[in-house]
Amino acid sequence: MKIKYILIALGFLITFNACDDEMNYDEFVSLNEEQVFSSFSRTMSFVSNIYNYLDYDFGNYGGAMLSSASDEADYVWTSSDIHDFYNGAWSASNAKSNIWNKSYEAIRAVNFYLDASEGQTFSDFKYNEDYNEQMERYERYQYEVRFLRAYFYFNLVRQYGDVPLVTKVLTEDEANSVFRTDKSEIFDFIVAECDRIVNNLPVTYEDLSYTETGRVSRAAVLALKARTLLYQASSLFNTSNESSLWYKAALANKAVIDSCSQYGIVLGKYSDLWGTDNYKNSEMIFVRRVGSLNSLESHNFPIGVEGGNSGNCPTQTLVDAYEMKSTGLLWNEDGSGYNSNKPYEGRDPRFNMTVAKNGDTGWPTYNNSELQIFEGGANGSPISGASTTGYYLKKYIDASVDLRSNHVTSKRHSWITYRLGEFYLNYAEAVYHYLGSPDATSADFDISAVDAVNVIRHRSDVNMPSLSAGLTNVEFEAKYKNERMVELAFEGHRFWDVRRWKEGEVLKSVTCMKIEQKEDESFKYSRFEKERSWDNKMYLFPIPDSEIRKNPNLTQNTGW
Repeated sequence: MKIKYILIALGFLITFNACDDEMNYDEFVSLNEEQVFSSFSRTMSFVSNIYNYLDYDFGNYGGAMLSSASDEADYVWTSSDIHDFYNGAWSASNAKSNIWNKSYEAIRAVNFYLDASEGQTFSDFKYNEDYNEQMERYERYQYEVRFLRAYFYFNLVRQYGDVPLVTKVLTEDEANSVFRTDKSEIFDFIVAECDRIVNNLPVTYEDLSYTETGRVSRAAVLALKARTLLYQASSLFNTSNESSLWYKAALANKAVIDSCSQYGIVLGKYSDLWGTDNYKNSEMIFVRRVGSLNSLESHNFPIGVEGGNSGNCPTQTLVDAYEMKSTGLLWNEDGSGYNSNKPYEGRDPRFNMTVAKNGDTGWPTYNNSELQIFEGGANGSPISGASTTGYYLKKYIDASVDLRSNHVTSKRHSWITYRLGEFYLNYAEAVYHYLGSPDATSADFDISAVDAVNVIRHRSDVNMPSLSAGLTNVEFEAKYKNERMVELAFEGHRFWDVRRWKEGEVLKSVTCMKIEQKEDESFKYSRFEKERSWDNKMYLFPIPDSEIRKNPNLTQNTGW
């Protein structure tokens, strides 16, 4: 098990060397308590590096996002191992184990820090003018890293179910003899940690006398707790559908909504959820700041555009989820207003913000030509790398990035970890399951599930028609899941949602669009299916075979 190292990451070495050029590699690989706590700056660097383990997905699989392993997208290039998720190549020896490895490395660092930081006074610096200020920051670090440890355990339990729960530094022999802890205990640990630390973290860092960016806030702790309880209540983990779990999830997600209102966190424009300054968006709760890059754009700008290499192409399955703006109905519902000859007109505004379609102009900004995604077009098949679905990706992509030779630019990118919109949806799901009706309210829950979803739909630059009262439970569930797919597209939710709902069968195929130009220059649109494999063992990841060989006490997940 890779929890026997303190940290062996180049990023850590760079971070520490930036603070102290005298630290060499030999010192780095054998960091001890004295070195980490020899100065405030070194301690800060150690904690900051644990933040660097926070996940984000701007193309973790050779440019492919996890969305391309769900029904949101299809990744063009067959060389990416994203295809292993559905082509039969996924196995315990090909376990996609990055989360396992990185999470336990980070957890080891947290455990080391919590153990070694106790009683540190930095007495050599007590006469410095900023000593009290630095000690205040130092005292807060213990709560920040406990949040991070709980966050990493959420990623692990979501992916594997039962995992070893380790809260102290282990020897190599101890690490290689641990047992898996029941998932319910992992969930309970995360929730309990959130409860214990929440009031020890600030609502905002803006009032501090020193600069802090990207740190854990009180709202982020509430968000982790709320998402954790939603997953615990979901079908994959709540096999007996215990009502009490839905109650706890509803309460926790309502607490996020109520706290955000108190803290000034409010829904903003959907179009501002990404871009250079998205971390400033009014609904952001916690954002993973990645830095300046252009690889996301090079992996997703359309083929045929200078510098564009194509990549994660939204599916027709996703496009079909965008309702008609005037009616709030899906394309294939009676009376929707859908025109098969003009299939993109009058759709939910989030469609044009998320998906680049045939005929779009100014995508990216330096492209002066219309996108030609039809067969034989400048951005369509049979060009190598052309979209396999009939679409290219916009969401999270910065159109102002320039990839032309002699003009190449990069822009800041930040990954949304938690934002308010998610928690209106989480609350709607939980309160619906607890109260048993989409319109129901109670003394504890004064907002119905339908009303919570409508808050999202009424966002200023979306303004979709309200879901009506009186929907049956079946109708509401379909509408809710569709809304979640649209609102949270490409934010790392869909892959996990279909698993926690135990609806993996939907991943057996994705719908794509073939576009052909007619002689009169109009277009013919033809749907087709791309088949994929699914097995119920895929609800959870396999424990990496390499870990089981080192530690026979680790049992394998069913089916793997």
